[in-house]
Amino acid sequence: MERTYFDNNATTPLDPVVRETMLPYLDEHFGNPSSGHRFGEQALAGITNAREQVASLFNCPSKRIVFTSGGTEANNTAIWSAITAFPEKKHIITSVVEHPSILKPLEFLQQRFGYTIELLPVSRDGSLDLQQLAASIRPDTVLVTLMGANNESGVIWPLEEIGALCQEEKVLFLCDVVQLVGKEPLNLEALQIDYLSVAAHKLHGPKGSGALYVKRTAPFTKLIMGASQEMGHRAGTENVTGIVGFGKACELAGKYLAGGKSDVLNLRNRMQERILQEIEDVIVNGASEPRLSNTLNVSFKNCASGAMVQELDERGIAVSAHSACHSGDLDPSHVLRAMAVPETHIHGTLRISLSRFSTRQEIDLFCDILPGIVAKSRQGGAV
Repeated sequence: MERTYFDNNATTPLDPVVRETMLPYLDEHFGNPSSGHRFGEQALAGITNAREQVASLFNCPSKRIVFTSGGTEANNTAIWSAITAFPEKKHIITSVVEHPSILKPLEFLQQRFGYTIELLPVSRDGSLDLQQLAASIRPDTVLVTLMGANNESGVIWPLEEIGALCQEEKVLFLCDVVQLVGKEPLNLEALQIDYLSVAAHKLHGPKGSGALYVKRTAPFTKLIMGASQEMGHRAGTENVTGIVGFGKACELAGKYLAGGKSDVLNLRNRMQERILQEIEDVIVNGASEPRLSNTLNVSFKNCASGAMVQELDERGIAVSAHSACHSGDLDPSHVLRAMAVPETHIHGTLRISLSRFSTRQEIDLFCDILPGIVAKSRQGGAV
């Protein structure tokens, strides 16, 4: 059976070009980048080149990039950096739809150290009220942490306006762009962002590699302590192979963005149009807001998402009900709850996420199969 993969917001397949770039660092360039001989120099050169490639995608100086094990470590490091720089400030602003790598550390700070965590709501379409954000900032606000694009709905938030507001109020701004990077252009020269987190495996790079951008004026405190790797910012021998693959993935993403996103957007729109035309009682979540070109989040009335995901998997098509971080949870995600998806629809939600490798044939195959699966789920009884 040929398999179709529509769960790219969970992780993307490794680009074959990225894989080929990584292979020499598993074989002949295996040295420790901290070593003074040629083997170490070759490994260090790979890291240096990768740092330039990542920085080029963001349009920032390469020395502002700190390699991490992924987006979660990058987010935790940024939060740690902010609170240690201003220990007297105990107020942090975030949103109800953030990733657990933001919400869980903040919950810990609240419970263990008495921080006040203010959770901004979102509207039915997933948008954020910037006036409410502005009104929430206080003299003791140490950090605003808001994502660039939601990993479930795909809704994109206005980073330029958020960054300008935080700069005006002299509050640090952390932005999780794990889902945004590689799908939408990011120019850090034009954005007032202090910390920015990214993960390689969301843009056809390897798992276990990511980065944190730290603005020149932003405070930084290392989260992982030890020796002086990563320019003294993160201890531990570098994941050279993963970093090299991450760099190549960023280079390829830059070329893809330079060519426009029209192919993926057209495929997403074709899928959306067919679903709305061929299936009744469907809600497209976030449809009225700017969305990632690859993401479609749809809720079907009186359906069970778990059963639909399983049925599609048996037909060779991979989608998800919500974020992979909650894949074992049958309850609707906190994002859908925050967006107030109607109870009649919320249990029948599918997140369908494409990539630049998706094809029209795959879209049409999925749309041919889906109406029957929805009908079968509805025949099983209303949720």
